[in-house]
Amino acid sequence: MTADRRDQAVRAALAQGLLTEDQPVAALLDVAGIRASARALRAAFAAVTDAPVLHAFAVKAAPLVPVVALLNEEGIGAEVASPGELALARAAGVRPGDTVLDSPAKTRAELAEALELGIAVNADNPQELARLDALRAAADNPSAPIGIRVNAQVGGGTIGALSTATATSKFGIALRDEGARRAVVRMCLDRPWVTRLHTHSGSQGIPLERMIEGIREVYGLAEEINAAAGRRQIDTIDIGGGLPVNFASDDHTPSFAEYAALLRMRVPGLLDGRYGLVTEFGRSLLAKNGLILARVEYTKVSGGRPIAVTHAGVQVATRTVYDPASWPLRIAAYDGKGLPKAGEPVVQDVAGPACFAGDLLAEGRALPPLEPGDVVAALDTGAYYFSNHYGYNSLPRPGVYGFSSPAGEGAADGREETVFAPVRAPQTVAEIVAESGGELAGALLRGE
Repeated sequence: MTADRRDQAVRAALAQGLLTEDQPVAALLDVAGIRASARALRAAFAAVTDAPVLHAFAVKAAPLVPVVALLNEEGIGAEVASPGELALARAAGVRPGDTVLDSPAKTRAELAEALELGIAVNADNPQELARLDALRAAADNPSAPIGIRVNAQVGGGTIGALSTATATSKFGIALRDEGARRAVVRMCLDRPWVTRLHTHSGSQGIPLERMIEGIREVYGLAEEINAAAGRRQIDTIDIGGGLPVNFASDDHTPSFAEYAALLRMRVPGLLDGRYGLVTEFGRSLLAKNGLILARVEYTKVSGGRPIAVTHAGVQVATRTVYDPASWPLRIAAYDGKGLPKAGEPVVQDVAGPACFAGDLLAEGRALPPLEPGDVVAALDTGAYYFSNHYGYNSLPRPGVYGFSSPAGEGAADGREETVFAPVRAPQTVAEIVAESGGELAGALLRGE
C-alpha cells in the first residue's frame, strides 16, 4: 500500500463516517493490495516449477470469511488448525481439496471429518498416525491425502515464541532426535497411504536461509523414503509459510519472487517437477495491506513526555503491546478530517485505552504534535492485528472494512472514489454483555 493510497483511504474513511466518537477504532483492508499479493505468490512459484502447487492461506492470520473468500477467488486455498477455522474456510467457499488441516492437537472427530470430506491432513505425531490407522480402517473409501509433519530442528529465529524448528518445538516429529529419522521412514513404509511430508520452520524473525535449510532437510527425507519404497510414495511436500514481513517501511521485502528464486537455488530437486508443493503463507499475504485507525481522545504530559491517549491498544495490537521490541509498528498521524498532520515532530507516546501502564502502540516516537480529535494509523496490521481480538477491559472488536477504487469513478478532487465494503461489523455493547453470560446473570446466586 503506497502512502498516497493509504492517505486517500484514511480521508475517505473519515468522510464516510467509519470512524466516529461512537466507533473510535476501525480497521481497513486494501482489496487491490490483497489481490496483488496473491497473484505475486502464484507467479513467484509458477516461475520456478511446473509441478502443481496449492497455496493455502493460513486462516489464523485473518479469520474473516470475506478475506478467505477473496483469496479463494484468487486461487488461494486454506490452511486450517481448528474446527472453527475449517468452518470459516467452508463458509468462504474453499473446496475440501484446496484445504489442509494442521494442528498439534487434532481430535478424533476432527480427523474423521477431514477424512470424510477429503481434506489433506498433516499428522503431528505417531499417536495421531495410530488414530488415522483406525479411522481409515473404519472409513468406506478414504481418499484424503495424509502427510507427516516433521521438525527439521534447524534452529530458531529472533522471536522465540514463533520459532517452530527448535530442538524442543512442540510441533511435528523431531527429525534429529536419536532414531527419529529411521522411525519416520518406517512409519511411511508401513503406511503406503502416507504420501506427503510437511515442515514449517517458523515465522517472523526466521532468516530465509534457515527456512530453506528446513525444507532441504525434508526434501532429503522424501528422497530417502522413496528410495526405500522403490517408488514415488511421497509425491507432495508441504513447505509451510513463514515468509517474514518488513515492518520498517512500505517495501514488500523479502518478496515471494526472491524467496522462490532462493529456494530453486538451494533445493533444485524440490522444484524439478517430481513433487507437488503446498505453501501456507499468512502474514506475508496480508500484513502490508491493512491498517488500524484510532481517534485521539486526550493528550497530556507526564514526566516531560507528551502522551496521546487513543482508543487502539492491546485489544488490537496484543503482540506489539506485550513484546514491542519484536513487533514495533509504524504510526502515521492525521487530523480530524483525515489529512496528514503537519508540524515539527515531537517525541511522544501513543497509548491505548486499557487499564495498565504498558498499553502503548508506540513509545518515544517522533510524530507531529497530536491533539484530541486527531487520528493515528497503525500500519502493516493486515494480519494478526484486528482479526485476533483480545478482550481486555471488555473493549469491543472494531469494524473491519475493505476498500477499493473502482476504475472510471472520479471524485471531485480528481482522485478515484474510495468505496468501502463491510468485512466485519463493529461489536456492540449488547453483544459484549451476551458473550459474557448476560442471560445467565442469576446463575451463581443462591437459590437460583
